[in-house]
Amino acid sequence: MSAALHLATDEDIDRVLPLVAAYHRMEGIGSDDEARRAAVMPLLNGSSLGCVYLIGPRTAPLGYIAIAVGWSIEFGGMDGFIDEFYIRDAVRGRGVGSEVLNTLLPKLDKAGVKALHLEAAKDRPRLARLYARAGFQARDAYMLMTRRAR
Repeated sequence: MSAALHLATDEDIDRVLPLVAAYHRMEGIGSDDEARRAAVMPLLNGSSLGCVYLIGPRTAPLGYIAIAVGWSIEFGGMDGFIDEFYIRDAVRGRGVGSEVLNTLLPKLDKAGVKALHLEAAKDRPRLARLYARAGFQARDAYMLMTRRAR
């Protein structure tokens, strides 16, 4: 099974949005079609703040991974955040996630990303093992905290 990555563009919106909707349902994220479209379109239109990759065949993707970028003084430059990473149920557990990370991480390194972060649910040890195999480590002295805009 090929987990080739394709940088998504605005022409891929009708392939990306159903995947995002499926991920949001799976994770219990409350959003609607309009909100998802508004959040995704800038990334498909070349925003410097991130991008979306389709996984597998472009015409029938197996999933997607969305990367947001920022800046870190601590890490010495550009850093990234895996914002969303979704693989369809039917192909989970077949090594697609590992293949995606093994392909993507060197690309991000080459693009100058000094550190890549992600959020992993504590009740999903299989995901934690996937991320650990790719070199991610929990930072015991830190926790991710979030404040939503009011």
